[in-house]
Amino acid sequence: MESQFTWMNGRLVPTAEANVPFLTNALHYGTAVFEGVRSYKTERGPAIFRLRDHMTRLVNSARILGVRQFPYDLETLIQAAKETVRANKFEDCYVRPLIYLASGGFNLNVDYAQVGVGIAVWEWNQYMGPEALAKGIRANISSFTRHHVNVMMTKAKISGNYANSFLARTESMRLGFDEAIMLDTAGNVAECTGENLFLVRGGRLFSPNLSTVLEGITRDSLVTIARDLGYEIYEQPITRDQLYVADEVFVCGTAAEVIGLREIDFRTIGTGESGPVTRHLQQVFHRVVRLQEPRYADWLDPVNLPVTSGASAVPAE
Repeated sequence: MESQFTWMNGRLVPTAEANVPFLTNALHYGTAVFEGVRSYKTERGPAIFRLRDHMTRLVNSARILGVRQFPYDLETLIQAAKETVRANKFEDCYVRPLIYLASGGFNLNVDYAQVGVGIAVWEWNQYMGPEALAKGIRANISSFTRHHVNVMMTKAKISGNYANSFLARTESMRLGFDEAIMLDTAGNVAECTGENLFLVRGGRLFSPNLSTVLEGITRDSLVTIARDLGYEIYEQPITRDQLYVADEVFVCGTAAEVIGLREIDFRTIGTGESGPVTRHLQQVFHRVVRLQEPRYADWLDPVNLPVTSGASAVPAE
């Protein structure tokens, strides 16, 4: 079902009218920041997962881009996201807030552009399908390198950054794979095109250093969940050959949630399907987002209730 309403610059409008002019700065230069957020069906109605954290990162991304004047504060954005889900009568859906440079700024100076804000929603189930969830997916090491930290700002979800991801994933899918793994400029494993990555060896979890990757909110959630379940987690440089001999490799993100990699560069990983640690974390995470794990209840903001002040802080992974 398509959405009926989109929140644009302070009010809900019919989705068909949620348009921007051709000369919008963000369309020409990628000068926008965005978030991917999920709303889930729960026994308390639709609830948005870590909404405050996502909106805080959205604002921080805009600051990193150089935006100085914001037309709406954090609380307004949080309520607007809930209002948009509620107006569309969705339960399981994807929420896409966007802060973009609108008119002006064609002299390549952020300060000369006006700022616009929109929030769209659409119904959403599984990003890669039920078979991928159960069996895992195939990936390869991309020929495209993850951005250097002083070429693009890797801690911000800047729209222009994702041309890098489009190039990498398009190449991988044309080669017959499902996803691309990107290395950083030093040749170590960074992340996938829209997900953070973990490997499992000897029951312990390893994740790349955070210096060149986006600090994912799903990643932060899984780190907390895994530690609560008793897993040891190490953040360190990881080389591509370490992936080949891992017991398990999995990726995580708002869209993908938790997905195992059964093959990398034509090499079978572990048993060739999602391993026991991956499945364990999948199962617990899916309960968490459905409000079935009380200890993580403050990660979800019911759409039909006010946002609680107890929402967690921005991840500092």
